[in-house]
Amino acid sequence: MAKMFRMISGALVRRCSGVAAGLRFALRPLCSAPGPGYCPTIFALSSGHGKCGVAVIRVSGPASASALRSLAGMKQALPAPRTAVLHSLLDPGRGEPLDRGLVLWFPGPHSFTGEDCAEFHVHGGPAVISGVLQALGSLPGLRPAEAGEFTRRAFQAGKLDLTEVEGLGDLIHAETEAQRRQALRQMAGDLGRLYQGWSQALTRVQALQSGTP
Repeated sequence: MAKMFRMISGALVRRCSGVAAGLRFALRPLCSAPGPGYCPTIFALSSGHGKCGVAVIRVSGPASASALRSLAGMKQALPAPRTAVLHSLLDPGRGEPLDRGLVLWFPGPHSFTGEDCAEFHVHGGPAVISGVLQALGSLPGLRPAEAGEFTRRAFQAGKLDLTEVEGLGDLIHAETEAQRRQALRQMAGDLGRLYQGWSQALTRVQALQSGTP
């Protein structure tokens, strides 16, 4: 029994060392200065950089609805949740057309981050992407997202556990079929269930050891 305890403990220590850096990042405060209760709305290009047919720009946070209204020129009603709507996008400051593309509305908590989210699916030319990002940056309460911040917010909202966060990163960087399959299994919670089994086994072993004279 003691040998089993040492084996499981060693495996957990080795695995946990690999996710320690991610955990430190994930546990950083979600909302911070300039005041109590302030939670900035973030935005970023979510698709790959470079010229492409379609680029996806994501917004997450309490000002997502106002950002969507400002760029799409919507006065009141937002699109039906999780429904793509073709719309002209305008610079909110100058009223100049930026592009014509799809907009989507994801009210929290039923979104990737658990917050209100919006997406702009625009043409993937550098000038279009830059124009939309600059327009978003000009709106009050919005700032560019830090690297990995959307995933961190999803983790802190309980949308993903740490093993699923790791699996998402592995899936994004997967280059082979085997890597893709493994990442999908991890995102589906296979690794989390394995760790939970280990945790329960360790708890039983510790209980048995504590009761041994």
